[in-house]
Amino acid sequence: MELFYPLAIPLTKYLFFTGKGGVGKTSAACAAAVALADSGKKVLLVSTDPASNLQDVFEVSLTNGRVPIKGVPNLAAANLDPVQAAADYRESVIAPYRGKLPDAVIANMEEQLSGSCTVEIAAFNEFSNYITDENVQKEYDHIIFDTAPTGHTLRMLQLPSAWSNFISESTHGASCLGQLSGLESKKEIYKKAVSTLSDGKRTTLILVTRPEEAPIKEAERSSKELSELGIRNQALVVNGVLTSYDDSISESLYRKQQRALEAMPEQLRMLAAYFIPLRAYNITGLSGVRDLLTEDHVIPNKEKLHSESLPRLQEIIEDLHRTDKKVIFTMGKGGVGKTTVAAAIALGLSAKGRKVHLATTDPAAHLKFVLDKHSGITMSHIDEQAELRRYQEEILSKARETMSDEDIAYIEEDLRSPCTQEIAIFRAFAEIVDKSEENTVVIDTAPTGHTLLLLDATQSYHREVKRTQGAVPESVKKLLPRLRNTEETAVILVTLAETTPVYEAMRLEEDLNRAGISANWWVINASMLQTNTTDPLLAAKASNEIPWINEVDSHTKGSFAVITWSADDIKGEKLLEL
Repeated sequence: MELFYPLAIPLTKYLFFTGKGGVGKTSAACAAAVALADSGKKVLLVSTDPASNLQDVFEVSLTNGRVPIKGVPNLAAANLDPVQAAADYRESVIAPYRGKLPDAVIANMEEQLSGSCTVEIAAFNEFSNYITDENVQKEYDHIIFDTAPTGHTLRMLQLPSAWSNFISESTHGASCLGQLSGLESKKEIYKKAVSTLSDGKRTTLILVTRPEEAPIKEAERSSKELSELGIRNQALVVNGVLTSYDDSISESLYRKQQRALEAMPEQLRMLAAYFIPLRAYNITGLSGVRDLLTEDHVIPNKEKLHSESLPRLQEIIEDLHRTDKKVIFTMGKGGVGKTTVAAAIALGLSAKGRKVHLATTDPAAHLKFVLDKHSGITMSHIDEQAELRRYQEEILSKARETMSDEDIAYIEEDLRSPCTQEIAIFRAFAEIVDKSEENTVVIDTAPTGHTLLLLDATQSYHREVKRTQGAVPESVKKLLPRLRNTEETAVILVTLAETTPVYEAMRLEEDLNRAGISANWWVINASMLQTNTTDPLLAAKASNEIPWINEVDSHTKGSFAVITWSADDIKGEKLLEL
């Protein structure tokens, strides 16, 4: 892999940076934009990331209009707020129906249009103007987008029936319908935007990842999905690569990263690949952006921890045992360590004499247990793809009874959405909980608040219009109220001590609050702070975790725990040490 330096790479006019939350998309996009602008190119940088820290990076207030960046004469930036855009968009779709349809139907429509798919469509609506505006094209040499649309969104945009508004009478039970209703006037603009994206002479898609297993798998999935849609001009940027080591901790991290890179999937090996070295500092301020691709600043953070001692996971397990929780969810974005935390909680409660059932979607989860030593634990592995197929077929067979082939195509696409997968898995979880009344059930990989509200709204909707029966199983109906019962249910949010993962966890918490579910505890996973590393870079990086640990401490009023980074896979007896 070569060092990522935009001036040495053949680049198209449009550059889309994409990847999981927290991998460094914004940092990479900003560094590329500044490097190109410094070389004399006119550059526009547009962010559509709901967790964007573009304003922090450039230390300037940004809007959805173009703002010149002080200190970089050739650079302008726009920060589109897709969450606000989605809210405005949602109201424009629903407003004509208010007062004409029952309240339960309106509530269902509102929730249908509240998920991540709608936010993405709204974001696409915003940035398609930048892709198709001829004056913008003439003014800039490069237009860089921080966050590209997913394959699901792009496929949706290409479906003819997606443009017809049938959200109000849909009863087939799919998850994210109607995102495009009300956008008929934009159809041609969208078509042009999608065509530009798939034109390799004009557009490069840059997949950003980290040298870790989970983000690399996510990059592979995105690459495949987008390739299938004709977006084949792709490059890979691996951010945060440790290039040297000088103590046991840094050596362990170096070797762990190298193993992940050596196991790179074939889909990604075919791409032009670049790397950005691991930096000790958070990327804020213009000098930090300029230096990201060229040099490091090993400057420790001077902020002090608010807490005299950092709580351990054992304290959470003790609380769950003392308060006799029966249903325990670990939630969080991909790659933060939910499965490890769920496994540790299950083992910890079992060690206290509880009968525990662990339900997980992690195919390797069985490796974490020596079940004969912990006979109090039973386990279910839920096959995500099998559950999804089962659910899809159930919905489609119902839809085929009344719908045209064109509408069926739209339903099929809708059933590929993230919310659909969540619903399918949640149904499987609900069945497990239903059968395990006498056990404490620990559930790894839980649905978002949006999904829960969607299921809840669907119940109300079906009661109101009485057109569909049986779309929500009895086990799900029983579980939804249980989740809101704080005496019985606990939610543990898992995150990392970094900007984007903390903000994403906060958004997830807001999502759950909307559904009437409160998070009891937060867990900060894989923290460097207590490793006592003497490596200058890692020690400085560890000190930069302190502001985020303090932020979580303040946000949760002390209801949090910290798990120290480990070079080893944490499984078996090691789980009891967290």
